[in-house]
Amino acid sequence: MAQSTTEKPLINRVANSRISTIDLETLYPSGEIIPFDLKDFLYMELILKEKDFREALKAHDWEQYTGKNLAVFCSTDAIIPMWAYMLIATYATPFASDMALCTPENFVEVAFQKKLNALNTSDYEGARIVIKGCSDKPVPASAYLEITRRLQPLAQSIMFGEPCSTVPVYKKPRD
Repeated sequence: MAQSTTEKPLINRVANSRISTIDLETLYPSGEIIPFDLKDFLYMELILKEKDFREALKAHDWEQYTGKNLAVFCSTDAIIPMWAYMLIATYATPFASDMALCTPENFVEVAFQKKLNALNTSDYEGARIVIKGCSDKPVPASAYLEITRRLQPLAQSIMFGEPCSTVPVYKKPRD
């Protein structure tokens, strides 16, 4: 006599769990990162002359930055007045997607910081959170530090990795 086997449907417990997954890769800045070195706008690459600086900025082709990210910095040891950065922002804002006062190498980290600061963390009150670990783009370590710092006061738990295989990072103590 053959025994009948009743197959139980496979249940994806990870998909059915109330775990929120945050993929930091989605915060990676889109668009090319373009260096904007102030030394090219200085007299002898060292001294900012206001009249010459203003004229050079006015004559500059700002449209080349359309949809791109601008990393504003000065590669020489010049003293740059604060208003000069403001003037650059005035010209670049209509064209550039984003800009930051940093080297091109540091732009990604600064962009992540901006986006994490703008994140609405109240959505994660009492949540079990997995910070996704694998990504195709290089997520800076500072982003993992910052997201944890911002979510810890709110979250029930924070884990790193993938929902099916996580490393526990934080668990709220029971009262």
